[in-house]
Amino acid sequence: MATAPNAPNAMGPTHQRDFGVLPVPIWLRHQEDKPLHFGLFLNAMFGIFACFTVSNLYYCQPILGNLASSFGISEDRVSNIPTLVQPGYAGGLLLVTPLGDMVQRRQLILLLVLISASLTIGLAITRSLVVFEVITFLVGFTSCVPQILIPLAADLAPIDRKAGATAIVWAALMLGVLFARVLSGVITNFVTYRAVYWLATGLQFAVLAVAYFIIPNVPPKNLGLSYAGILWSMAKLLVTHPLLIQCALCMIVSNICFTNFWVTLTFLLLHAPFHYSSLDIGLFGLLGMLGVLLGPFLGRILDFIYPWWGAVAADGALLVFQAVMVIGAGLNIAPVIIATLGLDVFRQTTAVSLVNMAFAVDPRARSRINAVMSVSLFIGQMIGTSASTTVFLRYGWRACYGMALALTGLQGLILLLRGPHCPKGRWFGCAGGLAVRKPVHTSPAPAATASPEPEKVEDAEDAGEGEIGAKTV
Repeated sequence: MATAPNAPNAMGPTHQRDFGVLPVPIWLRHQEDKPLHFGLFLNAMFGIFACFTVSNLYYCQPILGNLASSFGISEDRVSNIPTLVQPGYAGGLLLVTPLGDMVQRRQLILLLVLISASLTIGLAITRSLVVFEVITFLVGFTSCVPQILIPLAADLAPIDRKAGATAIVWAALMLGVLFARVLSGVITNFVTYRAVYWLATGLQFAVLAVAYFIIPNVPPKNLGLSYAGILWSMAKLLVTHPLLIQCALCMIVSNICFTNFWVTLTFLLLHAPFHYSSLDIGLFGLLGMLGVLLGPFLGRILDFIYPWWGAVAADGALLVFQAVMVIGAGLNIAPVIIATLGLDVFRQTTAVSLVNMAFAVDPRARSRINAVMSVSLFIGQMIGTSASTTVFLRYGWRACYGMALALTGLQGLILLLRGPHCPKGRWFGCAGGLAVRKPVHTSPAPAATASPEPEKVEDAEDAGEGEIGAKTV
């Protein structure tokens, strides 16, 4: 049936041009009668875009000494630089990513990458510390592209590949975190820190050029909501949906434990009995990369089971690897290597499971839900950085990793408060049974389209997570 020109999901001529000027490639234009095929290639490209854009947040961390020397400041003063990029990123998560439920995401992504790439030129050429700090904050603010790509991948992927699709983008995001640190340290060691930012600029403009020919043009979801309405509905989601609150709390606890491991690993390996060099410690980042690469394979398994079970199973595995750290981390390097691989794999599995659980709250609000989950991740990392450093330095490695073990147990208890098919509006219980496997779907998922009516989050039906998963996730 033809769509009326003024209907919310209509894609008129103005929507076939980016920003009203640049024509959208024909093969990317939305067609109601021809759903987009979201295959492995497009999924992988989403991951590459996420990897190279999130890297902006971490290039500065290994080169703080070089920045201090270049600007002629103390190490205490230069520590403001990584401190500024994180609040900028948090601001982008809160204020920019919810726009994914309001505007065309293709244009939003292209605009953010363009701004971020242009700002990075300033980081490469400025000789003013104040200018460098201001630009660092703004780059952090505009580097939230991965958190727009994740819900977009969930919208576009076939119904039986949504968890696997988000796992691939999430894995690439985590690779970007490690990639940036390794690349920045190596380049600065042989050239200067400015070369790092020139390379970052080139990578982002390359992403911009490729994304123009890759990212599909799907219609906005909720044309009836204002920006203020988007932010207000996000706040309401966070306090009115037990399922989302459960997922957000688990995400906070999970990231406290994750940060606890990586922040204190340097302290652990610098001292007896290891006395490792900075290069040796840096190689553990490669182990982390290997763990991250295994994540998408476990993510594919999540396409066949309800995500609650994936989160519970991952938490059980994390308990084992945290126990390995408590028992032997300060005695022998073998437990540390084993835990490095295991904690990264199952922490990523936890994150993908929790995000897919949260998406079941309302598939039309995935960008806002992802923003809530991303802010929860950020809060967990901030708490983990402070708490783990304090506990490790005051009470030693065993107390520090014992704390992480206890928090992992707390995460499991939070998950058990609500069963896999507990109705979304119920705070506690196990109604709906304990089915593990999702029903088999034979029909392809439709292309992501706009909601026929303005979204009303508060009117979502009281359906169980399992039912939502069977129908839309």
